[in-house]
Amino acid sequence: MTRSTNAPKGVYKHPDFPRLHLVDHPLVADKLGRLRDAATPNKEFRELCAELATLLAWPATADLEVTDTQVATPLDWSPAKTVSRVPLLVPILRAGLGLVPGFHALMPQATVAHIGVYRDPDTLGAVPYYVNLPGKLEGWRAFVLDPMLATGASAVATISLLLERGARIEDLRYISLIAAPEGVQALFKAHPQIGAFTCAVDRHLNDHGYIVPGLGDAGDRLFGAGAGRIPEVALHASLRTTGIR
Repeated sequence: MTRSTNAPKGVYKHPDFPRLHLVDHPLVADKLGRLRDAATPNKEFRELCAELATLLAWPATADLEVTDTQVATPLDWSPAKTVSRVPLLVPILRAGLGLVPGFHALMPQATVAHIGVYRDPDTLGAVPYYVNLPGKLEGWRAFVLDPMLATGASAVATISLLLERGARIEDLRYISLIAAPEGVQALFKAHPQIGAFTCAVDRHLNDHGYIVPGLGDAGDRLFGAGAGRIPEVALHASLRTTGIR
């Protein structure tokens, strides 16, 4: 691996995907190991997700534009800088919510939008069921958050939605904790100019679309088992379409 240009020490480019940045740091390795452990309880799992998100946010925001300003210290005026554009956090529901606190810790001014995409367990395709975004995305610096880049379908669908709303690909960053080679390939095949950051690229996907060795179902480990195969919003829409009440 080669070190990413203008990136903090410990951030490297994937040899096969130069726009995928791998964060290799002792703290990341320690927290990621505990995150993978099946014995880690939900509370600690949530805390580790937030902490890893903060460690990923550091290199992922290294190129944010700043504006020169000045502030009054207790003694005199001092030159200062401020982030020029309010960042937009876009967690992919529901597991992406686990990364929001980590980014908010560094960027409390960030706006949070939400995109709900679930993976059909039979086809493994991405099915959007909820979209809550600013009306126009021109000028926003947006960070798409999802702990797992598995098949890549949800990532591709979400980024496509942002681009359709006017976002520029150079203003987008995709953040995951763990990725599968299949998901990385799908992401960059669909959006070759996206910048992406992760802690690890694992071996492969199993027949059910889970990352191996991975960490299991991130959403379940964050929030519990949930409602089942199909989110209620999508299920109710389906029932209305078929006339079932």
